[in-house]
Amino acid sequence: MEMLKEMAIFAAVVQHGGFSAAARQLGLTTSAVSRHVTRLEAYMGGRLLQRTTRSLSLTELGTEVHAGCVRLLNTAREIHAFAGSYRAQPSGLIKVSAPIVFGQVWLAPKLPGFLARHPEVDIRLTLVDRKVDLIEEGMDVAIRISNELAPGLAARPLCGMRYVLVATPAYLQRHAPPGEPAQLADHSCIYLGYSDFGEHWPLQRGSEQVTVKVRSRMTINNSAAILAAVEADGGIGLMPDFTAKAALETGRVVQVLPDWSLREPYAGAVHAVYVPGRHVALKIRAFIDYLLA
Repeated sequence: MEMLKEMAIFAAVVQHGGFSAAARQLGLTTSAVSRHVTRLEAYMGGRLLQRTTRSLSLTELGTEVHAGCVRLLNTAREIHAFAGSYRAQPSGLIKVSAPIVFGQVWLAPKLPGFLARHPEVDIRLTLVDRKVDLIEEGMDVAIRISNELAPGLAARPLCGMRYVLVATPAYLQRHAPPGEPAQLADHSCIYLGYSDFGEHWPLQRGSEQVTVKVRSRMTINNSAAILAAVEADGGIGLMPDFTAKAALETGRVVQVLPDWSLREPYAGAVHAVYVPGRHVALKIRAFIDYLLA
């Protein structure tokens, strides 16, 4: 059937209230989203959206087409899940996406055990640090670390996540360990270069909240690389607890200001998200249940 992709993108534009918002959710450029909608309008023979610089609204034709697109997409989701939903044993390919470092240190070590338990299942794991659109990219399950999940998806919480501050014992022997957040300004700090908070760290201890401006000569876009720099006595690193876990357990690094945590949307809970429906494939249910156990 023609225009299925365009229909899905058009529905996303309506759902998220604009081309830019839909593009962010789908992992596409705004211009690509606009081209797909224009193609659908040409195919339908009329304008689907009234666009101004400040607003976006459905035309009469667009309202009818959008309703049909939503019905079609919901049916496609159910058909996608239906094939494996009534099998006696989980079987088939499960396509999973996860953030890079979390996938490396938390998820990947669990996969051999799941495959040993379910010999008719295969897994294709994609590690990428962006939101993957499950329908657009054909994913069955996405692992997301956030308390702000996209609407329209089912989610199962797998575990908690918080940011921790760590340094090597050798670094802290040469530099006085900070006793309060303000003293972080006296240290070389290493953090994720693409983080929203940048060099201004919003920290919290109970009801107490402070924001500290730190100094850093080095930012890195991967928390495993931050840990490597910290272990080379490079300073105090801010990273997810799952990145630091093994190094903390072996004593290669120690926690700094352990009573304080970072206030950040990319924190709180790790979720397995999937497209809901009456017939969720048995392989998907088995995989998520295994991770929960």
